[in-house]
Amino acid sequence: MSDRTDDIAVALFGELFMADQLARNLVSKALPKGMELSHFSVLNHLARVGDERTPAQLARAFHVTRGAMTNTLTRLEWAGHIHIRPDWDDARRKFVSISPSGRTARDAAVQAVAPLIAEVVAALGADRVRAVLPVLRELRARLEREN
Repeated sequence: MSDRTDDIAVALFGELFMADQLARNLVSKALPKGMELSHFSVLNHLARVGDERTPAQLARAFHVTRGAMTNTLTRLEWAGHIHIRPDWDDARRKFVSISPSGRTARDAAVQAVAPLIAEVVAALGADRVRAVLPVLRELRARLEREN
């Protein structure tokens, strides 16, 4: 790679890292009391897929260790936001699903966060955001393949 390409790559990732940190802070502050970003992320994922997932599938989906996912799931189960049941065919496996309480908590979080995100999109311009999304998706897909 040329020095110019290296400079662009460093600038791109620098902006991504800073935007990620700032976006996480913005969303975390808006979440209902007691809900962490990891909790919201798992609840949102389970609500979107609409089906059970194993802890290992969730860990892979979020690119975290099984231990980190187990910690998040334990907290969500304690709060009553998820149900964890054994796999009736393989006792070593478990299945996780969102509970009605979890769906309500997720919906409340979305209502709290959505206006802030919409404000950012409006300030940038919806057309500009729409134009950059394909590049960000392609970047994410490439990074997922390399991990």
